[in-house]
Amino acid sequence: MKKIDYKKELKHLYGPSAKEVAVVDVPAMNFLMIDGAGDPNTTPFFQEATEALFAVSYQLKFMIKKGAQQVDYSVMPLEGLWWAEDMVQFSVEKKGDWLWTLLMMQPEFVTPELFAEAVEQVKRKKNPAALPLMCFEAYAEGQAAQIMHIGPFSEEGPTIAKLHDFIAANGGALAGKHHEIYLSDIRKAASEKWKTVIRQPFKGRN
Repeated sequence: MKKIDYKKELKHLYGPSAKEVAVVDVPAMNFLMIDGAGDPNTTPFFQEATEALFAVSYQLKFMIKKGAQQVDYSVMPLEGLWWAEDMVQFSVEKKGDWLWTLLMMQPEFVTPELFAEAVEQVKRKKNPAALPLMCFEAYAEGQAAQIMHIGPFSEEGPTIAKLHDFIAANGGALAGKHHEIYLSDIRKAASEKWKTVIRQPFKGRN
């Protein structure tokens, strides 16, 4: 049986350095997505969306492993797109005003038909509350800068500033949504060891 570790296959996107900002071209990839709003620390729907995404992702993994494809692959990490209606007002002090999309990348074997079947199976087994709001779509960011943040989410500020400063220093302008990729299981790992990819699409470059 073929085995694929997509985090290794896509290391340039999912394993950046924590020391230097890197510029990447992010192609269109397929994702499971759920939209939400509000402070992720206090909004119950955030956890409900996370639960639904993992449930369907693992169901798809099982179906592909047992199906005609006969491929065993690693389920990809949870990712988040973060923004506000007025990006000037986007700040960690106003999490209640945040808009977000939680998403998980899916391999090329996943089709809309397979997604629909997986949703139905998860509905019969667990039926998580956020399941009806899940969609399966392609998403492309194009040119982006990214860096690895190591530590608690509450200490991301300097890492984000470093990323934005790099973009400005290279003649770029922020474009698109703030993107985070959560590589660590925060239930098990110590917060000082959490690994989060911080990514910011931008336009223009000297």
